[in-house]
Amino acid sequence: METNDYLKDLKEIKEMMSKSSQTLSLSGLSGVLAGLYALAGAGYADHLLQAYEVEDYSESRGVIGFPLDALSLQLMGLATVIVLASIVTGIVLSAKKAKKMGETLWNASSRRLLINFSIPLVTGGLLVLILLFKGYYELIAPIMLLFYGMGCVNASKFTFRDVRYLGLTQIVLGLMAAYFKDSDLLFWALGFGVCHVLYGAMMYVKYDRN
Repeated sequence: METNDYLKDLKEIKEMMSKSSQTLSLSGLSGVLAGLYALAGAGYADHLLQAYEVEDYSESRGVIGFPLDALSLQLMGLATVIVLASIVTGIVLSAKKAKKMGETLWNASSRRLLINFSIPLVTGGLLVLILLFKGYYELIAPIMLLFYGMGCVNASKFTFRDVRYLGLTQIVLGLMAAYFKDSDLLFWALGFGVCHVLYGAMMYVKYDRN
């Protein structure tokens, strides 16, 4: 009997230590909304590409009187808006969830999560800027998916393990986007749009609804 109680206490201590080292206030709903933002952005990006009559970044430097650089700036602006909207939504909803759980959003575990997530993300962002300046447009979508996926895998040690599978999915889609370069926007929409909606909905049902 004493042995069973001892093992039970050890299990409870282990669970408490695991929870204290993880950020559990990430909002599933924010993932759904981020995915919807990405899908809307992908739709608008496709509209811009059709308006500029661009099919392949790597083969077109200027079309219908407009330089491709103007299109690139619009796409960069669109991507920036999507990222900022997703970040703000994530912070607001996660802070609301943390308050409901009686926790603080900004703590030691969330700082570790942010650092481990940011290293691949910032590296990928800088690489995207370099590729833009060098004109390697067809590599941008694959790079974004790959480095975002690596960031998710890296950060999954400090939050829900499900984030790891999201990251691995993004990496696979990034590799596919690199191979099927004419469908890079489609894979971008699948990764940042559809996957986020499905992942966020699953997280909401699994962790948030109660």
